[in-house]
Amino acid sequence: MQKKPEVLSTTMIASTRLFKVEQLDLRFSNGVEVSYERLIGSPHGAVLIVPMLDADTVLLVREYAAGVDRYELTLPKGRIEAGEPPVEAANREIMEEIGYGAEQLTHVTSLTLAPGYLGHTTHIVLAERLYEKRMEGDEPEELEVVPWKLSQLDQLLQHEECTEARTIAALFLIRERTNNV
Repeated sequence: MQKKPEVLSTTMIASTRLFKVEQLDLRFSNGVEVSYERLIGSPHGAVLIVPMLDADTVLLVREYAAGVDRYELTLPKGRIEAGEPPVEAANREIMEEIGYGAEQLTHVTSLTLAPGYLGHTTHIVLAERLYEKRMEGDEPEELEVVPWKLSQLDQLLQHEECTEARTIAALFLIRERTNNV
């Protein structure tokens, strides 16, 4: 097992509403000193929810993705608020984004994205036994809800609007978990 590098110093070099950029000065066990920059995301992480309308139908949303300047088919997602357990955040987010709550919520796994420079964790939550319930959210426009069959996941991957890696990973995990191949 390799020894983690020694942290010599950390310096906040930029800050926005969503992210902080931190410089991390490190010394590795071989004596080499290096400076890294990393993005620090929400301290509580985020949830990505797989809402299952039935055993084969997942509810996606089509929403504007500013990072790629287009609409993207993705799973409902959002930040976890301070003190809020991931499954509660998941239920709140689906009520806000797709107009459903879930009687059964299961934390499936947690994922990182670009861990070499992004300090952020996304908790994947399976939402089952949905019921209609809408809460007001913070979306700038109403999100289009798009039902999709997990048994047709291969067709979704060919869709030009479905490129978000966390969504793709979560759908494969759930398809495997539910044996819906």
